[in-house]
Amino acid sequence: MPKIEKASKTGFCFGVKRAIDILEKVARERGGVETLGAVAHNQQVLHKLEQQGVKVVNNIEDVRGDTIVTSSHGVSPELEASLRARNLKVVSTTCHDVHRAQSAAEKLVEAGFFVIVFGDANHPEVKGILGWAKGKGIATTDAKVIAALEPLPRKLGILSQTTEVPAHFAEFVKKIIDFALTKNFEIRIIDTFCHDLRERQITALELAHRADLMLVVGGRSSANTNRIAELCANVTETHLIETAGDIKPAWLKGKQHIGVTSGASTAEDTVDEVMKKLNDITSP
Repeated sequence: MPKIEKASKTGFCFGVKRAIDILEKVARERGGVETLGAVAHNQQVLHKLEQQGVKVVNNIEDVRGDTIVTSSHGVSPELEASLRARNLKVVSTTCHDVHRAQSAAEKLVEAGFFVIVFGDANHPEVKGILGWAKGKGIATTDAKVIAALEPLPRKLGILSQTTEVPAHFAEFVKKIIDFALTKNFEIRIIDTFCHDLRERQITALELAHRADLMLVVGGRSSANTNRIAELCANVTETHLIETAGDIKPAWLKGKQHIGVTSGASTAEDTVDEVMKKLNDITSP
């Protein structure tokens, strides 16, 4: 019978738990509420919230009530102003780490820097951060994109999407330093990582080095879950699953040590169900 081990850090991170607590409270008080975009990228969490009267809308025009909750990923100042212009009561659940990144982008621009966000340009968190850069920024994970800017701004402020991998950010920054510092440039680098996620990545990697199979539990559209799965996959066989129902018994054949971890927007109950399913499959 293989050893089944859960990482020391699983379940909701502080930011996601706080966002869900706020949302559930507002939904109880109002008998339901709308959120602009998903409060967290996890289908099981969204389904549970839907049962409590929470409805996700993707466009301002689709809002029907007088209150809107914005997600933990944050929004741009322009988007928030548009919501208030419609006389909507805005309830923010922006994660404090995301807010820190937004504030960093705003201060960099005020100091005359062009902002570079290391991250997914299509992710709502990154779009929000760029909004705080007042149009004087760009998001990418490819340093060649920055090198191709014409003209290349002489003052560069570099920060990261909160869920990215620090080692990847360091490689990205080094490439920019290599081509920019030869031209009398000024570069300012700000740590905007979520430290909860850094710890989660570290504990997942430690477990991956001991295991011959890793299961990462979380939404397939969740940036932080995908980063953890990518890190583990560099070490051992890894599968990203959303629920216990995704487990394929063939994965477990011949495995002696199975590790389980989760993304930051995955409920602990979902992780526990995965642990139970693994024990049921492997029990003699």
